Amino acid sequence: MENFALKQLTQMVYEYCGLNYQTNSASLETKIAGRLQQLHVSVWEYIRLLEQSTAEWDVLVELLTINETYFYREDKQLAVYQNEVLPELIAQNPDRALEVWSAACSSGEEPYSLAITTIDSGLCPPQKVAIKGTDINKKVLQAAASGIYNKQSLSFRRIPDRWLKHYFIEQSDTFRVIEPVKSMVAFEQLNLLDPFKMGNLRQQYDVIFCRNVLIYFDLETIKKVASYFYQALKGGGYLFLGHAENISTMGIGFQTMSKNGTFYYRKESADGQANWCNDR
Repeated sequence: MENFALKQLTQMVYEYCGLNYQTNSASLETKIAGRLQQLHVSVWEYIRLLEQSTAEWDVLVELLTINETYFYREDKQLAVYQNEVLPELIAQNPDRALEVWSAACSSGEEPYSLAITTIDSGLCPPQKVAIKGTDINKKVLQAAASGIYNKQSLSFRRIPDRWLKHYFIEQSDTFRVIEPVKSMVAFEQLNLLDPFKMGNLRQQYDVIFCRNVLIYFDLETIKKVASYFYQALKGGGYLFLGHAENISTMGIGFQTMSKNGTFYYRKESADGQANWCNDR
Protein backbone atom coordinates (compact mmCIF):
# COMPACT_ATOMS: atom_id res chain seq x y z
CA MET A 1 0.00 0.00 0.00
CA GLU A 2 2.78 2.40 0.90
CA ASN A 3 4.54 1.58 -2.38
CA PHE A 4 1.44 2.65 -4.27
CA ALA A 5 1.28 5.84 -2.21
CA LEU A 6 4.93 6.56 -2.99
CA LYS A 7 4.21 6.07 -6.69
CA GLN A 8 1.39 8.58 -6.46
CA LEU A 9 3.65 11.03 -4.67
CA THR A 10 6.29 10.76 -7.41
CA GLN A 11 3.60 11.68 -9.94
CA MET A 12 2.51 14.67 -7.86
CA VAL A 13 6.10 15.92 -7.58
CA TYR A 14 6.62 15.47 -11.32
CA GLU A 15 3.50 17.44 -12.18
CA TYR A 16 4.29 20.18 -9.66
CA CYS A 17 7.94 20.95 -10.39
CA GLY A 18 9.17 18.58 -13.11
CA LEU A 19 11.50 16.50 -10.93
CA ASN A 20 11.16 12.91 -12.09
CA TYR A 21 11.42 10.25 -9.37
CA GLN A 22 9.12 7.84 -11.19
CA THR A 23 11.97 5.44 -11.95
CA ASN A 24 13.77 6.10 -8.66
CA SER A 25 11.10 6.35 -5.99
CA ALA A 26 13.58 5.08 -3.38
CA SER A 27 15.50 8.34 -3.70
CA LEU A 28 12.34 10.35 -3.05
CA GLU A 29 11.52 8.11 -0.09
CA THR A 30 14.94 8.78 1.42
CA LYS A 31 14.63 12.54 0.98
CA ILE A 32 11.23 12.77 2.67
CA ALA A 33 11.85 10.22 5.43
CA GLY A 34 12.91 12.81 7.99
CA ARG A 35 9.91 15.01 7.24
CA LEU A 36 7.47 12.12 7.58
CA GLN A 37 9.04 11.20 10.91
CA GLN A 38 8.88 14.81 12.08
CA LEU A 39 5.18 15.03 11.24
CA HIS A 40 4.41 11.45 12.41
CA VAL A 41 2.57 10.70 9.17
CA SER A 42 2.52 7.98 6.53
CA VAL A 43 3.08 8.66 2.82
CA TRP A 44 -0.70 8.58 2.28
CA GLU A 45 -1.21 11.12 5.05
CA TYR A 46 1.56 13.28 3.62
CA ILE A 47 -0.14 13.24 0.22
CA ARG A 48 -3.34 14.51 1.83
CA LEU A 49 -1.35 17.25 3.58
CA LEU A 50 0.16 18.38 0.26
CA GLU A 51 -3.31 18.47 -1.27
CA GLN A 52 -4.41 20.84 1.48
CA SER A 53 -1.31 22.98 2.10
CA THR A 54 0.72 25.08 -0.32
CA ALA A 55 3.10 25.80 2.56
CA GLU A 56 4.01 22.11 2.77
CA TRP A 57 4.94 22.16 -0.92
CA ASP A 58 7.48 24.86 -0.02
CA VAL A 59 8.95 22.55 2.61
CA LEU A 60 9.06 19.63 0.18
CA VAL A 61 10.73 21.74 -2.49
CA GLU A 62 13.49 22.64 -0.01
CA LEU A 63 14.09 18.93 0.57
CA LEU A 64 14.23 18.03 -3.11
CA THR A 65 15.96 20.89 -4.92
CA ILE A 66 19.71 21.11 -5.46
CA ASN A 67 21.17 24.55 -4.83
CA GLU A 68 24.63 24.22 -6.36
CA THR A 69 25.82 27.61 -7.61
CA TYR A 70 28.66 30.11 -7.31
CA PHE A 71 29.82 33.50 -8.53
CA TYR A 72 31.38 33.82 -12.00
CA ARG A 73 29.98 30.44 -13.08
CA GLU A 74 30.43 29.56 -16.77
CA ASP A 75 32.59 32.61 -17.39
CA LYS A 76 32.61 32.09 -21.18
CA GLN A 77 28.90 32.81 -21.24
CA LEU A 78 29.40 35.89 -19.09
CA ALA A 79 31.99 37.09 -21.63
CA VAL A 80 29.52 36.59 -24.50
CA TYR A 81 26.85 38.45 -22.54
CA GLN A 82 29.25 41.34 -21.84
CA ASN A 83 31.01 41.61 -25.19
CA GLU A 84 28.36 40.50 -27.70
CA VAL A 85 24.83 40.49 -26.36
CA LEU A 86 24.85 43.55 -24.12
CA PRO A 87 26.37 45.97 -26.68
CA GLU A 88 23.91 44.79 -29.35
CA LEU A 89 20.83 45.12 -27.15
CA ILE A 90 21.85 48.51 -25.76
CA ALA A 91 22.40 49.85 -29.29
CA GLN A 92 19.02 48.50 -30.42
CA ASN A 93 17.13 49.83 -27.39
CA PRO A 94 18.63 53.22 -26.46
CA ASP A 95 15.44 54.56 -24.88
CA ARG A 96 14.52 51.80 -22.45
CA ALA A 97 16.00 49.62 -19.74
CA LEU A 98 16.90 46.05 -20.65
CA GLU A 99 15.16 43.21 -18.81
CA VAL A 100 17.27 40.19 -17.82
CA TRP A 101 15.88 37.08 -16.13
CA SER A 102 17.97 34.65 -14.09
CA ALA A 103 15.64 31.65 -13.79
CA ALA A 104 16.17 29.07 -11.04
CA CYS A 105 18.75 31.42 -9.54
CA SER A 106 19.07 29.62 -6.20
CA SER A 107 20.86 31.79 -3.60
CA GLY A 108 21.55 34.66 -5.99
CA GLU A 109 25.12 34.22 -7.15
CA GLU A 110 24.11 34.14 -10.83
CA PRO A 111 21.97 37.31 -10.98
CA TYR A 112 24.54 39.21 -8.92
CA SER A 113 27.26 37.97 -11.32
CA LEU A 114 25.19 39.32 -14.21
CA ALA A 115 24.83 42.67 -12.45
CA ILE A 116 28.58 42.86 -11.83
CA THR A 117 29.31 41.88 -15.44
CA THR A 118 26.95 44.63 -16.62
CA ILE A 119 28.65 47.27 -14.47
CA ASP A 120 32.07 45.96 -15.49
CA SER A 121 31.20 46.44 -19.15
CA GLY A 122 31.05 50.21 -18.73
CA LEU A 123 28.43 50.28 -21.50
CA CYS A 124 25.59 51.74 -19.48
CA PRO A 125 24.64 52.97 -16.02
CA PRO A 126 23.35 50.25 -13.65
CA GLN A 127 19.76 51.46 -13.94
CA LYS A 128 19.83 50.66 -17.66
CA VAL A 129 19.56 46.92 -16.87
CA ALA A 130 16.95 45.39 -14.55
CA ILE A 131 17.64 41.81 -13.45
CA LYS A 132 14.99 39.48 -12.04
CA GLY A 133 16.10 36.40 -10.12
CA THR A 134 13.53 33.66 -9.60
CA ASP A 135 13.50 30.27 -7.92
CA ILE A 136 10.92 27.78 -6.69
CA ASN A 137 12.66 27.57 -3.29
CA LYS A 138 11.59 30.39 -0.94
CA LYS A 139 14.36 29.71 1.57
CA VAL A 140 17.22 30.24 -0.89
CA LEU A 141 15.54 33.39 -2.22
CA GLN A 142 15.61 34.87 1.28
CA ALA A 143 19.36 34.28 1.38
CA ALA A 144 19.72 35.75 -2.09
CA ALA A 145 17.84 38.92 -1.20
CA SER A 146 20.16 39.55 1.74
CA GLY A 147 23.21 39.70 -0.54
CA ILE A 148 25.34 38.32 2.31
CA TYR A 149 27.55 35.22 1.90
CA ASN A 150 29.77 33.37 4.32
CA LYS A 151 33.48 33.74 3.55
CA GLN A 152 33.93 29.97 3.70
CA SER A 153 31.13 29.40 1.23
CA LEU A 154 31.84 27.60 -2.04
CA SER A 155 30.10 30.56 -3.68
CA PHE A 156 33.53 32.20 -4.01
CA ARG A 157 35.43 29.25 -5.49
CA ARG A 158 35.88 30.88 -8.93
CA ILE A 159 35.39 34.57 -8.27
CA PRO A 160 38.10 36.91 -9.61
CA ASP A 161 40.00 38.78 -6.90
CA ARG A 162 39.08 42.07 -8.57
CA TRP A 163 35.38 41.30 -8.24
CA LEU A 164 35.76 40.47 -4.57
CA LYS A 165 37.67 43.69 -3.95
CA HIS A 166 35.41 46.08 -5.87
CA TYR A 167 31.92 44.63 -5.54
CA PHE A 168 31.78 43.21 -2.01
CA ILE A 169 32.15 44.63 1.48
CA GLU A 170 34.14 42.43 3.83
CA GLN A 171 32.63 41.86 7.26
CA SER A 172 33.79 39.65 10.12
CA ASP A 173 32.96 36.29 8.56
CA THR A 174 30.94 37.32 5.50
CA PHE A 175 31.08 39.26 2.25
CA ARG A 176 28.17 41.57 1.40
CA VAL A 177 27.28 42.61 -2.14
CA ILE A 178 27.62 46.38 -2.54
CA GLU A 179 24.44 48.40 -2.94
CA PRO A 180 24.88 49.43 -6.62
CA VAL A 181 25.00 45.72 -7.52
CA LYS A 182 22.24 44.70 -5.10
CA SER A 183 19.88 47.41 -6.37
CA MET A 184 20.00 46.00 -9.90
CA VAL A 185 18.45 42.69 -8.83
CA ALA A 186 14.94 41.84 -7.63
CA PHE A 187 13.93 38.37 -6.44
CA GLU A 188 10.65 36.51 -6.77
CA GLN A 189 9.41 32.98 -6.20
CA LEU A 190 8.44 31.23 -9.44
CA ASN A 191 7.79 27.62 -10.39
CA LEU A 192 8.95 27.10 -13.99
CA LEU A 193 6.06 24.66 -14.46
CA ASP A 194 3.35 27.02 -13.24
CA PRO A 195 1.19 27.25 -16.38
CA PHE A 196 -0.54 30.46 -15.33
CA LYS A 197 2.52 32.51 -14.35
CA MET A 198 4.77 31.14 -17.07
CA GLY A 199 2.04 31.41 -19.66
CA ASN A 200 1.60 35.09 -18.87
CA LEU A 201 5.26 35.92 -19.54
CA ARG A 202 5.02 37.19 -23.10
CA GLN A 203 7.86 39.09 -24.77
CA GLN A 204 8.97 40.50 -21.42
CA TYR A 205 12.71 39.76 -21.32
CA ASP A 206 15.72 40.62 -23.48
CA VAL A 207 17.95 37.92 -22.01
CA ILE A 208 17.20 34.77 -20.01
CA PHE A 209 19.75 32.68 -18.11
CA CYS A 210 18.64 29.25 -16.88
CA ARG A 211 21.70 27.14 -16.36
CA ASN A 212 22.05 23.57 -15.08
CA VAL A 213 18.35 23.18 -14.34
CA LEU A 214 16.96 21.43 -17.41
CA ILE A 215 19.34 18.51 -16.80
CA TYR A 216 17.00 17.42 -14.00
CA PHE A 217 13.96 17.27 -16.32
CA ASP A 218 12.80 14.72 -18.87
CA LEU A 219 12.52 15.67 -22.56
CA GLU A 220 8.84 16.55 -22.37
CA THR A 221 9.41 18.94 -19.47
CA ILE A 222 12.52 20.45 -21.05
CA LYS A 223 10.56 21.30 -24.20
CA LYS A 224 7.72 22.77 -22.16
CA VAL A 225 10.02 25.03 -20.14
CA ALA A 226 12.11 26.03 -23.17
CA SER A 227 8.89 26.95 -25.00
CA TYR A 228 7.90 29.15 -22.07
CA PHE A 229 11.29 30.85 -22.35
CA TYR A 230 10.80 31.41 -26.07
CA GLN A 231 7.44 33.02 -25.38
CA ALA A 232 8.90 35.17 -22.57
CA LEU A 233 11.68 36.61 -24.75
CA LYS A 234 11.31 39.73 -26.82
CA GLY A 235 12.14 39.39 -30.50
CA GLY A 236 15.91 39.32 -30.87
CA GLY A 237 16.32 38.14 -27.27
CA TYR A 238 18.85 35.58 -26.03
CA LEU A 239 18.69 32.42 -23.93
CA PHE A 240 21.68 30.93 -22.08
CA LEU A 241 21.50 27.37 -20.77
CA GLY A 242 24.06 25.15 -19.03
CA HIS A 243 26.85 23.66 -21.13
CA ALA A 244 25.28 20.19 -20.92
CA GLU A 245 21.80 21.37 -21.94
CA ASN A 246 20.88 21.36 -25.64
CA ILE A 247 17.53 22.33 -27.18
CA SER A 248 18.79 22.80 -30.76
CA THR A 249 16.76 19.91 -32.21
CA MET A 250 13.48 20.49 -30.38
CA GLY A 251 11.89 22.67 -33.03
CA ILE A 252 10.95 25.46 -30.64
CA GLY A 253 12.13 28.25 -32.94
CA PHE A 254 15.45 29.26 -31.40
CA GLN A 255 18.53 29.86 -33.52
CA THR A 256 21.59 28.17 -32.07
CA MET A 257 24.50 30.57 -31.65
CA SER A 258 28.18 29.84 -31.06
CA LYS A 259 30.81 32.25 -29.76
CA ASN A 260 33.82 32.11 -27.47
CA GLY A 261 33.58 28.34 -27.17
CA THR A 262 30.03 28.36 -25.85
CA PHE A 263 26.55 27.78 -27.27
CA TYR A 264 23.47 29.89 -26.64
CA TYR A 265 20.17 30.64 -28.35
CA ARG A 266 18.45 33.55 -30.05
CA LYS A 267 14.81 34.30 -30.77
CA GLU A 268 14.25 35.76 -34.20
CA SER A 269 13.80 39.52 -34.10
CA ALA A 270 10.43 41.09 -34.77
CA ASP A 271 11.44 42.07 -38.31
CA GLY A 272 12.45 38.48 -39.08
CA GLN A 273 16.16 39.24 -39.31
CA ALA A 274 18.40 36.53 -37.96
CA ASN A 275 21.42 38.70 -37.11
CA TRP A 276 23.63 35.62 -36.95
CA CYS A 277 26.87 36.12 -35.09
CA ASN A 278 28.34 32.61 -35.10
CA ASP A 279 32.05 33.16 -34.45
CA ARG A 280 32.03 36.32 -36.47
